[in-house]
Formats: sequence, C-alpha cells, structure tokens
Amino acid sequence: MHNQIDFIYINPYYYTQIQHIMEEMQDRQLNEKESLELISRMIRNTQERMEEGSGTMFLIWGYTTVIVTMAVWVMIMRTGDYVWQWLWFLLPVCAGIMTMIHYKKQGKKPHVSTYVDKVINYIWVVLGITGFLLSVVSILYRLPLLFIIVLIMGIGTTLTGLVINFRPLVIAGVLGMILSTVLILRMPYTMMLQIFSLIFLIMMVIPGHYLNYKSRKRNV
Repeated sequence: MHNQIDFIYINPYYYTQIQHIMEEMQDRQLNEKESLELISRMIRNTQERMEEGSGTMFLIWGYTTVIVTMAVWVMIMRTGDYVWQWLWFLLPVCAGIMTMIHYKKQGKKPHVSTYVDKVINYIWVVLGITGFLLSVVSILYRLPLLFIIVLIMGIGTTLTGLVINFRPLVIAGVLGMILSTVLILRMPYTMMLQIFSLIFLIMMVIPGHYLNYKSRKRNV
C-alpha cells in the first residue's frame, strides 16, 4: 500500500485525514473510475494552490522582467551605451530574492504536495536552467535571446496550464509563443525591448492578476 501513495508528501496538518483514507483503501483496490477520480482530485487541489500562490509568482517574475527591461531601455535611449545591458542580471537576483521570501511565507501554510505539484516544479526548474545557460552563452555568441526567453517562458506557462487544466494559462502561454516570433524580425533593439515588455505583461502579469482574483473570489 505504501508504494501506491509514496508520491504524496503528508503534512502533519492533514495526517489524520490521509491516514483514514489509507486505512479505507487497504481493504480494496482502486478501480478505473476511482483512479481517475483520484487524479482529478489531485489536479483540482493543485489548481486551487496555483490560484492561491502562483498568481503572486507570475506577478513577481512578470513585473520584475518588465521593470528591468524598461530600465535597460531608458538607459540605452539616454546614453546610447549598450553596456547598460548588464542590468539584465538584476532580474534573476531581484526576482529570486522575492521568490524565496514568497516561498518562505507559503511554507508556513499546511498543504499536501502531490505528484502534479512536482511535475510543475520540474518543468520550471528545467526551463529556468535552460534560460540561464542560454543567457550566459549569449555573452560569447550572438543569439536572439529576447525571442528565446519569451519562447521558453511561453512553453512553461502553456505546460503549466495544460497540466492543471487551466485554460487562461494555456491561452497566455500560446499567445506568448506566437508573439515571440515578432522578436526575430529586423528592428531596432530599443523597439524589441518595448515589445518584450508588452509580451510579458500579456503572458505573465495578466494571468497572475487573474489567478489572484480567482483565489480571492473562491475564499470569499
């Protein structure tokens, strides 16, 4: 029986309830319908937590990206010196610190972490590492980095929406991927920065506010 539920981390807050479910399941095997119901319940639980916490995560990374991008744009427009592109490194630092603070606050709230949660975390870890490595490579080799970053973030947003069956995230992610193709066209770099910011507003900030809105509405 232990092997059937070892993908669930049991928080002490829910120990009694889950222990009762375990005892009940020991007496019978799950049939196909019950297995589907269990999977659906995990997805619903994950979607509820996405509404509670991930809206803020989308806002942290979305707004930080927009602010840093606009800072780079302003300084290049004022000085004409592209050395200000080093400001990009403020993005992972600032957003990373805010992310850790957010997770620290969320960690104090009791919850059950399921396999679906782990899948979503793995998606963003892999895509995050990919984006960071490509950013480092772009220092040595000329790459369409803005296009690549938007594409990666669009893929992550779309996959997250598909995993938890949340259509707004899927739509936002697909729009981000489609709009990313604009960034491979020949245009001034300063214009690309403006488009880059606009895409992040559509792909990250708007879904983040919508997730938080749904969370507040559900908790009223």
